[in-house]
Amino acid sequence: MGEYSMGDALKVFLQKSRLKGSIQSLQIADVWEQLMGKTIARYTDKIQIINHTLFITTSVAPLKNELLYQKEKIIQRVNEAFGENLVREVVIR
Repeated sequence: MGEYSMGDALKVFLQKSRLKGSIQSLQIADVWEQLMGKTIARYTDKIQIINHTLFITTSVAPLKNELLYQKEKIIQRVNEAFGENLVREVVIR
């Protein structure tokens, strides 16, 4: 039997389990500031990924407008950060 590092074993496990989506949904909150910047992260209330859809919640109307214009860029940045086609759609609330 081959030897795996703990990290490699966890990656294989997550790829084969249904937990992968839940883990990535939690990770998006951690990387959101790095992806979008401090200002946007500060005024964003909630970030979630559910079934390949990124839900962004904010109560700041100008930010909602700005995020609407940047949907494609947001999808691209998130997918690059996770190294896979994780997000296909963005919903701004």
